[in-house]
Amino acid sequence: MTKVLVTGASGFIGSTLIDSLLKTDKYTVYAGVRKNSSRKYLQDERINFITLSLDNPQLLHEELEKERFDCVFHLAGLTKAKRLEDFERINFGLTKNLVDALNPDETKLIYLSSFAAHGPADETTFEKARVTDENKPNTAYGRSKLKAEEYIRDNFKGRYVILRPTGVYGPRETDYFLFFQTIDNHIEPYLGFVRQHLTFVYCEDLVQVCISAFETPVTGKTYFVSDGRMYLDSEYAEISRQVLGVWTLKLKFPLFVVKWVSMFLDCVGRLTGRQFTLNRDKYAIMAARNWDCDIEDLKRDLNYVPQYDLKKGVEKTVAWYRKEKWLR
Repeated sequence: MTKVLVTGASGFIGSTLIDSLLKTDKYTVYAGVRKNSSRKYLQDERINFITLSLDNPQLLHEELEKERFDCVFHLAGLTKAKRLEDFERINFGLTKNLVDALNPDETKLIYLSSFAAHGPADETTFEKARVTDENKPNTAYGRSKLKAEEYIRDNFKGRYVILRPTGVYGPRETDYFLFFQTIDNHIEPYLGFVRQHLTFVYCEDLVQVCISAFETPVTGKTYFVSDGRMYLDSEYAEISRQVLGVWTLKLKFPLFVVKWVSMFLDCVGRLTGRQFTLNRDKYAIMAARNWDCDIEDLKRDLNYVPQYDLKKGVEKTVAWYRKEKWLR
């Protein structure tokens, strides 16, 4: 059987990917976790657990040499950090260690990067971002992801595919959940007074792209991943409101107010050791007006056909939140 490793397995996307891998009998699945990682969504008895020394290059090399994986889905990383320098230390540093330790003759690497590595698309023409465009990440998170991408392209001599998903949502996700929770509480928030162009990908579509990236002979390529549609921020809110079946009060917040709040929460986070969903890095993403991207190459090369548009995905996500009592 094909032996695969998923790093960041306890996370929202990682656990969903493992669920999909286990739907067939083709894979022997290893979940890369930390000693203190939650295993709430990793209950299947077929899962093999492994704690990798991603911060110790020598030990990591020995661990991977012993196991010899056919594919590594590298999902581990930070999306929020107490200190901005932690993004580079984790998202770039641990990826570098992994790349250096992999056997390029045996292992295909699927790296889950982010749209943030490119940065927002043009806000004058509102054209879609393409992987051939110049990368201009506007956050520490995005810069750390781009640095990891560049290290893979320059140094990994084996097969690899880099994926740049846009906004990923679905069951188990906690950041977009806050938006649904706000709508459910009858508040429809807007940041700034210029419409946002947004893109999304439902978690199950994303993990199928990950699997296809491994199973096809494609290598050395970078792809944006979305459901293939652009949504205005008002459409996103309307779909969420309809699915939740609630009325809302529309509130528009000037960006400078949101920026001040994000800076304040950053200070509180540093003093208390807490991590907030809203921070200066997240503000830069929320303030950008164009997160539209082109996925025609992904459709062509990996035969990608998105199964979920935003309405269908939100319906399934909200149903899960309600089943789990996250929402009323």
